[in-house]
Amino acid sequence: MKLHDLSTPALLADVDALEHNLATMAASLPGPRLRPHVKAHKCTALAKMQALAGHKNFTCATICEVEGMAAAGLGDDLLLANEVLDAHRLASVNARVTVAVDSASTIRAAAEAGLREVLIDVNVGLPRCGCALEDAARLADLARSKGLVVRGVMGYEGHVVGLEDRANREKLTAQAMELLLQAHRAAGGDIVSAGGTGTYDINIWATEIQAGSYVLMDTAYAKLGLPFRQGLTVLATVISVSSSHAVGDCGLKALGMDHGNPSIEGGHQVWFVSDEHITFRPASAVKAGDRIRVMPAHIDPTIAYHERIHLVRGEEILETWPIDLRGW
Repeated sequence: MKLHDLSTPALLADVDALEHNLATMAASLPGPRLRPHVKAHKCTALAKMQALAGHKNFTCATICEVEGMAAAGLGDDLLLANEVLDAHRLASVNARVTVAVDSASTIRAAAEAGLREVLIDVNVGLPRCGCALEDAARLADLARSKGLVVRGVMGYEGHVVGLEDRANREKLTAQAMELLLQAHRAAGGDIVSAGGTGTYDINIWATEIQAGSYVLMDTAYAKLGLPFRQGLTVLATVISVSSSHAVGDCGLKALGMDHGNPSIEGGHQVWFVSDEHITFRPASAVKAGDRIRVMPAHIDPTIAYHERIHLVRGEEILETWPIDLRGW
């Protein structure tokens, strides 16, 4: 198949960029130094490529992702880096599963589900999940009293990973990791799990990095000057042209917009995005029926909107993979 055979909008992954990104990360963080976050791509076929690159331990965000990874034979060491209270769903999963806990409730849920291993999730500056630093030791003791093995701690410097100024990113990462290391000394265990694509080469304190977006990148991370190539686009068709602007058939239902407007290859200026449309000022002449490639600002939700991803080289479609870890 060729790109012109696809109905649009269609999700594309440039295979050369993908292979470059996998090799670059494997050289920087070999083996267990990286625990790739599958929430970025939600695709077991892509996860198998990461495993072939030497990264066989994975991070998940949902129980559905854990179930799907285990079913695909990728369950050597799965971390559910998210608090869940329906942990009983994990009892029948044929994999090594560690869950993040930050309260007595999540510890009890893990123990009652018959799970064996947990990480104490610590708030290191992003106001999301995670216990206070001073609670880490108490929660670790509680987990052990329930028969759980505390493998260590995790904390996500998500408030830092996207900062464009590298010096500021380095400074704030160090501050966040000082909190996590204090928690680690209090809670015990071997693992300090943290980090993302924006701090993968800065966070020297974590024993493992949970980067995910590096595999295909997005325009938000592209601003950081990282050595990874832009590999993800949404193919769209120009459906309307006027004297001042043009419109493509790729809108809010095909693009993650929480990090801002997407970009369009060729220098076309995006004006706004609505449900089914992207309105832009052409940098060069376009006509109805032309194809454009839209680069999302945030890879994770963009991929989750689509049922499949097409691996491409130029105009040729090499493979089509299901986005099989979607949903909850």
